[in-house]
Amino acid sequence: MTYNVHGLKDDRAALTGLIRDEEPDVVIVQEAPRRFRWRHKCAALADDVGMVVGEGGLPSLGNLLLVSLRVKVVHSWSVRYPLTPGRHMRGAAFARCAVRGATFTVSGSHLSTDPLERPSQADRWKREMAGIEGPVIAGGDLNEGPGGGAWRTVADGLTASGTSTLTFPARLPRHTLDVIFASPDVAIESYRVIDTDRARMASDHLPVVADLALPST
Repeated sequence: MTYNVHGLKDDRAALTGLIRDEEPDVVIVQEAPRRFRWRHKCAALADDVGMVVGEGGLPSLGNLLLVSLRVKVVHSWSVRYPLTPGRHMRGAAFARCAVRGATFTVSGSHLSTDPLERPSQADRWKREMAGIEGPVIAGGDLNEGPGGGAWRTVADGLTASGTSTLTFPARLPRHTLDVIFASPDVAIESYRVIDTDRARMASDHLPVVADLALPST
């Protein structure tokens, strides 16, 4: 699942109930806590949805990876994008994981709303992913649709489903901003946007859920 949680400003019970009911193995979160007491707040969110923190928070500037207890995090790290004066600092979170004999790396990012800043962030994120061996799953809020240059940069060499699925704004979706990509060795078996009354109360973005089949090792 990839989910922009809008800084946890909306109906938290709706948000946590939605995630719990989906029972995801991994949640790629955008707009997670990144400031005062961020460790406690990220851990509390993980606990509320029955998961644990894999990586993120302040080190990745609001990107957060949550994993279920059946997923083992082998290694994790964060990167930060160059700061454009007057804009928000942004970055990406990464976690090398293992589940049922299969390994994969998951990453999440939230790209800039500024069309001049966004391409360089996409390029930095893509270069970091290019150095990863094995299956890669990437998700996030790209702040642009499939026709944009930053989207095409991230998507190059990866598979994406649901490129016409609308995710923002949650109450009346008109844009495809949120997406899950996977490397060609990962099969996307299903892909959907959760568009329910509860989802519309939980955040200003709708969450995306994909069922993925990993190659066994």
